[in-house]
Amino acid sequence: MVSDRGLEVLRVIVQDYVASREPVGSKSIVERHSFGVSAATIRNDMALLEDEELITAPHTSSGRIPTDKGYRVFVDQLVDLRPLTAAQRGAIEAFLGQSVDLDDVLARTVRLLSQLTHQVALVQYPSLTTARVRHVELVPLAETRLMTVFITDSGRVEQRVLDVASPMDDVLIGELRAKLNASIGGLGLQDAAAKLATFVEGFAPERHPVVQQIVASLSEQVLANKQDRLIMAGTANLARTEDDFSGSIFPVLEAIEEQVILLRLFGEMEIQPGGVLARIGRENAGYGLGETSVVTSGYSSSGGSMARLGVLGPTRMDYSNNMAAVRAVARYLSRLLGTE
Repeated sequence: MVSDRGLEVLRVIVQDYVASREPVGSKSIVERHSFGVSAATIRNDMALLEDEELITAPHTSSGRIPTDKGYRVFVDQLVDLRPLTAAQRGAIEAFLGQSVDLDDVLARTVRLLSQLTHQVALVQYPSLTTARVRHVELVPLAETRLMTVFITDSGRVEQRVLDVASPMDDVLIGELRAKLNASIGGLGLQDAAAKLATFVEGFAPERHPVVQQIVASLSEQVLANKQDRLIMAGTANLARTEDDFSGSIFPVLEAIEEQVILLRLFGEMEIQPGGVLARIGRENAGYGLGETSVVTSGYSSSGGSMARLGVLGPTRMDYSNNMAAVRAVARYLSRLLGTE
């Protein structure tokens, strides 16, 4: 059983080690922190922490560093996250507020998160398994060229330019637009794809070739929107912390390049708007990320679907700052997308 003072000793060991990357000894704890006890008493506390496998000695006669279990206890003891500064909050609002669409806001989000935390930032597109078709727009660009615009209630907008086999007049385009929105508007993506499969049957046979081309393009857009996706930034930050990994960082780089791995990991982490979760070290070993920690929170899109954002880095990270940054950005992103 770890005493309250023991937990406080663990807290300063984590904080000092994260700040300096140097093992922490009892003498430096007494000199730098106001415990009001002797170095011998602190050494006894550290011995108990070591017995509980919360800290370990990387070398003989050295100071101590946190273990994965120690980081876990430290994170679980974080009652109040350190709030972001007014400047940081202002930067979030100013930078994300300039976004022009969902793709832009998510690209800005990962860049901002990587700057705030100095880690790899990850943002998942809003869950499209529950997304519904909001609107389909057809924009004529020339007699045989058309732009199809596919919009979901999650805020996703996808545009494609299509060259068709025969000229189209305004009457046909208007009819197509009206029938498409009447047929698939409000449907989930799976149902929309099924409707599009037989959509051409509602037109005269001579219209089938051009209608089929347009429907085929829209079907591809529907299928593209069904895929879970991640956007990332700040991978170079891993290179700056390469010494925090016992071996090569290449397996970590390979793992984060495989989006399916991170999507599976994200999928196992329960998300709640406003909440923050951390998976630390060996908790990620099954994904080839046993020397990394992942901090995540959830955000809501305009369609009410949930998605995750977070940061990935070495276990020696500033959990308090990173968790506060992830939470703040997630909350602002939810407000920006119109759900709070």
